[in-house]
Amino acid sequence: MTRSQTTGTSTTTSLTDKAMTEVTTMTAKRYTKKRYQVLIADDEPIIREGIRDCVDWATLGMEVAGEAEDGEEALELAVRLGIDILLVDMNMPFMDGIELIRRLREECPECRCLIISGHDEFAYAQEAVRLGVEDYILKPVDAGQLHAALSRLGQRMEEERKRAAYVEQAAGQIERNIPLLRQRFCLEWLEGQNTGKDVMEQLAFLRLPSRSPVQIGVVRWPAAEARQTIMRENDRQLFLFAAENIIGELLDGLPHVLFRDANGLIGICLWQEAPEAIGATMEQAIGRYLNIAVHTHVERNARGLEGAVDAFQVCRDRIYSESQLSPLVRRARQLIQEGFADRELTLESLASRLQVSAVYLSRVLKKELNDSFVTLVTRARIRKAVQLLDSTTLSIYDIAERTGYDSQHYFSTAFKKTMGVSPVQYRKGGGIGVSVSDQE
Repeated sequence: MTRSQTTGTSTTTSLTDKAMTEVTTMTAKRYTKKRYQVLIADDEPIIREGIRDCVDWATLGMEVAGEAEDGEEALELAVRLGIDILLVDMNMPFMDGIELIRRLREECPECRCLIISGHDEFAYAQEAVRLGVEDYILKPVDAGQLHAALSRLGQRMEEERKRAAYVEQAAGQIERNIPLLRQRFCLEWLEGQNTGKDVMEQLAFLRLPSRSPVQIGVVRWPAAEARQTIMRENDRQLFLFAAENIIGELLDGLPHVLFRDANGLIGICLWQEAPEAIGATMEQAIGRYLNIAVHTHVERNARGLEGAVDAFQVCRDRIYSESQLSPLVRRARQLIQEGFADRELTLESLASRLQVSAVYLSRVLKKELNDSFVTLVTRARIRKAVQLLDSTTLSIYDIAERTGYDSQHYFSTAFKKTMGVSPVQYRKGGGIGVSVSDQE
């Protein structure tokens, strides 16, 4: 078992702090200041030489990577050398400065442009602003003014580079913490802290299915709560972690999220329906591998995002009532859930498997569940029938067979008595949003 699960507010806080520390440390290590590459484009050699010699490039963290005497040459060099900053004259042969800047915006969108021109014309300045030019300096060039403009530009670029590095590292940390973020989100959502648009945005951000889960479940380990005063917390967490791994393996291949509340209750969000007896399978597997007894309840959700919250509450209510049930009743109910489709399933056959008398089993079922054996079997069969009507195109006859009924007529009668409509009416109406629980 290798699936990793970590939950709890304190753990989340420490992980968040650790993540932020890692972002800072890793960014500092990876971020190495490099000199910005500068290209000077002017058709007058003396101007290019003057610009090159009047600036202390090293102090600014820059270096002149090349010079160009016309716009076409400047474009070719800028692309080939990966130029960061272009100092460009407006009037050059073959391609003027404005056209050069336009082309650079397409081919080197990260390159910054600073205009050096002998024309103080509003039209030039207006077009330069529209193209996102960093500054506009008039000839003859004043060394101090140019140095100041380049210094401001360098500072802006440095800040943006650092910000990009932090964002990149933060994105990496978020990616690594996606499982934890999913757990926290599902817990907060199903406890009613997020609704509507917020839920849909979070589902998209966490790359979860953009629809409601079809099933909600909970797994409770009552002994951990009863003995938590004497059980070491490390041991308790270890067993819960192992139980989560077992559950995760049983749900492998189904889109799901496991999470844990403050009391150690394990929650399950399923976006694809699990097998009918998944709850009993979980209990058996955890009991077999960990030698601990857990209680499970899985509730079908047919009412969208808000229905998921209600289903979670139903699960919790039901699971905490499990402590009142005897092992005999729990086992009987489990066998009913697993074998309801068997036409030979009777009170007598079930009692025989449980090694008790039919009269005693009937009495204890009624006492603890307030339901008869027949009611429990019928509820399990109708619940399965509803699922098949909703999700398949099977005929009513086939569904009757699959749910343990001897005839279509008997099935339809039982279905209408439970659901209020016939199976045909239910299917024609597209379902009526009624969930039949086999664990009531």
